[in-house]
Amino acid sequence: MRALLTFLAVACLLPGGACTSSIDPRPDSLRQSFDERVIEHGAQLAAIGDCYGCHTTRHGAPFAGGVGMHSPFGTIYSSNITPDRQAGIGAWTEEAFRRALREGVRRDGAHLYPAFPYDRFALVSDEDAHALYAYLMTRTPARAAPPRNELVFPFNVRAGLALWKALYLRAPPAQKQTDAVLARGEYLVEGLGHCGSCHSPRNALFAEERERAYQGGDLEGWHAYAIESHIKAPIPWDADALAFYLRNGWHPLHGAARGTMGLVTAELRAAPEADVRAMAAYTVALMGAAAQRRSANATRLEQEPLRQPRDAPGFGRDTYRSACLQCHDGAEAMPFGGVQLTRSLGLHGESPRNLINVILHGLGPAQGATSPMMPGYAGALDDAQVVELVTWLRANLTDEAPWPDFRRVVEESRRMDPGTLSFPPGGAGTDPLFAKAP
Repeated sequence: MRALLTFLAVACLLPGGACTSSIDPRPDSLRQSFDERVIEHGAQLAAIGDCYGCHTTRHGAPFAGGVGMHSPFGTIYSSNITPDRQAGIGAWTEEAFRRALREGVRRDGAHLYPAFPYDRFALVSDEDAHALYAYLMTRTPARAAPPRNELVFPFNVRAGLALWKALYLRAPPAQKQTDAVLARGEYLVEGLGHCGSCHSPRNALFAEERERAYQGGDLEGWHAYAIESHIKAPIPWDADALAFYLRNGWHPLHGAARGTMGLVTAELRAAPEADVRAMAAYTVALMGAAAQRRSANATRLEQEPLRQPRDAPGFGRDTYRSACLQCHDGAEAMPFGGVQLTRSLGLHGESPRNLINVILHGLGPAQGATSPMMPGYAGALDDAQVVELVTWLRANLTDEAPWPDFRRVVEESRRMDPGTLSFPPGGAGTDPLFAKAP
């Protein structure tokens, strides 16, 4: 209600705030050429920024927009960023592109919604912005118009975004890291990679709570786990393991990427190895050293992954033994062999949402690579049985406290659209796409 009243007041009091100055279009006669090395660099940066995943629908042309991004205020559809002059950004100068990237303003002066994470992209350097522009302006034009945004009043009034920017769009902070690898990782994670956009909680106006950065967040029907000191991974990440996960979408000791993270890892296969390793090193540095108890538990799990704290009888144990253990005992080869569940972040993490999604909808197979896959059990288990199974898994395979009542999460997950996305050649695979708005 506070968010609604605030935006309503701004929409009424700042009608001129809906637009800033427009930038003249590129002359139609201009035929701009770019160095091939710059275009290649732009392609690698676009992979780090997840541009394809956010701007390409399952059956749509690459970068033609139309991907729905859900919020408490409605659905925002990504824009067409191909070089088509009418539907895309073909009429945009590089100056207009940089302004959109860093300030969230379209060429015509209208504010962009922060579903486009310009609060993070403000960190992108001039050199990298130029490379991204060169890459996008050399893609195949697509004359495809995304659907109109479906936002409730007053959030469909762009004037309110002037207040949002005044509150939350800040000048890029100075980099903290002095080590060259960590500094590169900081630049990519904090900026173009916009990792905090998913892995941080959001406030009533859907802005990142920067004082709780990387403590985990819910988005598109999935949970992005904490990736700082609050992380619950039973086996602590190291830079090598996280780099492997980011480039392959899975790791034998940690599990598989799914949902929106599956889109990210699919694209990172096209990013430079050195950049992915730098991102991994910086993220592991955010996590910090594991507490003594977690380190001791990790050693035990690496040696005895099937040893569990408890073995309470009942439906949960019967289902675990008959439907789960055969693929999760560590003896089955991929693609059907999965991580031993005592090692799974899905069981130990702060939210049961991803575990429930995977139980109901499964994991899709990869394209062009061997990776874990799993069938969904939405047709075999009703909501009460899913609750019983998840409760048993948490209580008997981890030492973590029970999750609070999560029946609503099961109901929301069952309503998810299990559609899959066709990734670019060499991508990590298919996975359940975005959830329908609960």
